[in-house]
Amino acid sequence: MSFERMWRDLAPVGRDAASGGYFRQPWTGAESELRAWFGEEAAARELDVEVDGLGNTIAWWDPAGAGRRGGVLTGSHLDSVLDGGAYDGPLGVVSALAAVDVLRSRGEAVASPIGIGVFVEEEGSRFGLACLGSRLATGATTWDRARELRDRDGTWLPDAVSAAGLDPSRGLVDLSGITAFVELHVEQGRDLVDRGAAIGVASEIWPHGRYRFDFRGEANHAGTTRMEDRRDPMLTYAMTALAANKQARTAGQRATFGRVEVTPNGTNAVPSQVTAWLDARCDSDATLAALVGDIERQGTDRAGRDGTHLAVTAESVSGAVRFDAGLAQRIAADHEGGDWPVIPTQAGHDAGILSAAGIPTAMLFVRNPTGVSHSPEESADTADCLVGVQALADTLARLAS
Repeated sequence: MSFERMWRDLAPVGRDAASGGYFRQPWTGAESELRAWFGEEAAARELDVEVDGLGNTIAWWDPAGAGRRGGVLTGSHLDSVLDGGAYDGPLGVVSALAAVDVLRSRGEAVASPIGIGVFVEEEGSRFGLACLGSRLATGATTWDRARELRDRDGTWLPDAVSAAGLDPSRGLVDLSGITAFVELHVEQGRDLVDRGAAIGVASEIWPHGRYRFDFRGEANHAGTTRMEDRRDPMLTYAMTALAANKQARTAGQRATFGRVEVTPNGTNAVPSQVTAWLDARCDSDATLAALVGDIERQGTDRAGRDGTHLAVTAESVSGAVRFDAGLAQRIAADHEGGDWPVIPTQAGHDAGILSAAGIPTAMLFVRNPTGVSHSPEESADTADCLVGVQALADTLARLAS
């Protein structure tokens, strides 16, 4: 089947030989290779491809000649987190191409066009703003803001885009006529495993955000500076990280400090600054604000005792997303073998951005046996993936009829 062949083609691209994980950051060699692969697959199917100035891409199948406006969109992203898994993103793109193959093989008569979309920098792993491509395409963020983003090496976003052979001045893909968006994605948890279900349908995305915590102190000698004379921001950070863990556990929410930068980062020096990024996710907007507020308050209190200073900056915050309930129930119930479960997700997706922009949106999840994601251990069985392809094909056929 086309799915299995395409999956084999993608497997080596951006894979680290040591860890087995993937480094497919946007506007790098690996991601450019993936974009070229997608273009070749689209060309082989004689799809009409549009690429915008950032690399956001939509390949249109329009057998009825209805024109692009009013089409149904599916797809996902091809970039990865650092040392990520194979399925997060690419599974939705490969499954979308395979679903169109299924519809063609059936001789399905679709009345409206079906687009396969690939959005750039969904993970935010390079420039820190998740779902950057879809945010810009929907107007959720502006180019004036985005152009000020820099990666860890200090490269400005416009320079990275230009270096990849793209031209930001060409504009963005037009999503104004999209009647529905369906994103297939590997599940990033164990809900479907626990339920014994191969496929699930999303009900909502938890609100979530990324916050930069800047802890400032005083650099000093690690050997000659008495412990009581230190203004050590590492201590403030450590206690704040412990407080975040306790607050999230107690409330049944999520809080993670997953990235830290230390200045001057010397073994024999008390640091002058620690910058840490908090990822927080909660079951409501109010709970998210309260959780982050509590963590900041405890960090500030600790800073007062340590003789340090804490400043918190919200780099990106996404509110709760409730997917189209009628669409979700229709997808979940309309198949053989019983209803698929309708479940929430704590992970952010381009689907959430399009839903917030007013586009009727749904998500299909494919079971992940390990329950692990953003890691080389992320996985999905081929049999479940093929069920996902059929489910996506059935869904697109109904929406485009």
